[in-house]
Amino acid sequence: MIPQNDIIMHSSKQTSTWQQQLADVVSGAEQLAQALALPASYVQAAQTASEGFAIRVPKAFLARIKKGDVNDPLLRQIWPLSAENAPPPAGFVLDPLGEAGSNKTPGIIHKYHGRVLLITNGSCAVHCRYCFRRHFPYADNALSSQQWLEALNYIKQRPEINEVILSGGDPLTNNDKRLQSLIHAIDDIPHVTRLRIHTRLPIVIPARITEQLLANLTQSRLKIVMVVHCNHANEIDQEVAACLQTLYRAGIHVLNQAVLLKGINDDLASQVNLSERLFDCHVLPYYLHLLDPVVGAHHFEVKQAAAQNLMLALQGRLPGFLVPKLVREVDGRPSKTPIITPITPISSLEGEYGAI
Repeated sequence: MIPQNDIIMHSSKQTSTWQQQLADVVSGAEQLAQALALPASYVQAAQTASEGFAIRVPKAFLARIKKGDVNDPLLRQIWPLSAENAPPPAGFVLDPLGEAGSNKTPGIIHKYHGRVLLITNGSCAVHCRYCFRRHFPYADNALSSQQWLEALNYIKQRPEINEVILSGGDPLTNNDKRLQSLIHAIDDIPHVTRLRIHTRLPIVIPARITEQLLANLTQSRLKIVMVVHCNHANEIDQEVAACLQTLYRAGIHVLNQAVLLKGINDDLASQVNLSERLFDCHVLPYYLHLLDPVVGAHHFEVKQAAAQNLMLALQGRLPGFLVPKLVREVDGRPSKTPIITPITPISSLEGEYGAI
């Protein structure tokens, strides 16, 4: 039996640069199975499932996964299953959020009033198997210099836009020099007052939060909000915690959005632990998303009724400011859609989620 605390050690994690860690990845099913001491019988299905959406896992992130534990909540987020190639259920589509219709000009997704999403690149540090953009046409949004100017002009010409959201891929896979140039360009648009950065890098490769990046952010006139993506408390080790606390001390507002994932964080203990661990690091739980119905991810779905009951139990355990908003994103609606918690007797939930 493999001890529960037997984890991969990545000896260079503390000394390598974030760029080296970003490049130091596992990208094959056989290599991943060997690194994590997984049964050889798992490999073939994972190889087939990853043909349409490649495996990519930095070794810095692998260090937090328990070797030999096929139910590890971090492993389940990055290991391809044969279910990915099964015929999708009704309602699961390639573009679940209708982003193609909102891709007004290359690099810009404009769906909501007052804010636009700027696709800064198509690369991520890690490939999460539930990703709603696993089929997104990133090649069509790889911007030339002229297209960057056109994307920025799109924002300049619309004074109702007061917030720009950097997304991708992951915007922090760009180097500091490129980000600095982009932030300065947005700084020069008078009606933009907020810059929001959606990123998984502080969780996956915390070394990405460099002194230069902090200087670029804190020297801007814009109000900076960083929205990180963490689904389980096990993702936050000491290095991640230190990174998040550094952002807080720099005066950057840090929020977390998670996805409710079957068999990973769809239980009361996981949600309580995640909220508490985030707040220990000065991060406020923000959104808990129901799964976006993208082809290849249906096996992660938690039904809405179960999610609502879980949220009711969570409200009984945590103060309101630590309870994330349960939401679903629906194509064509002018905002995220809140999922209202039903009025249910608390006693009826005790059997499923434990006494509260």
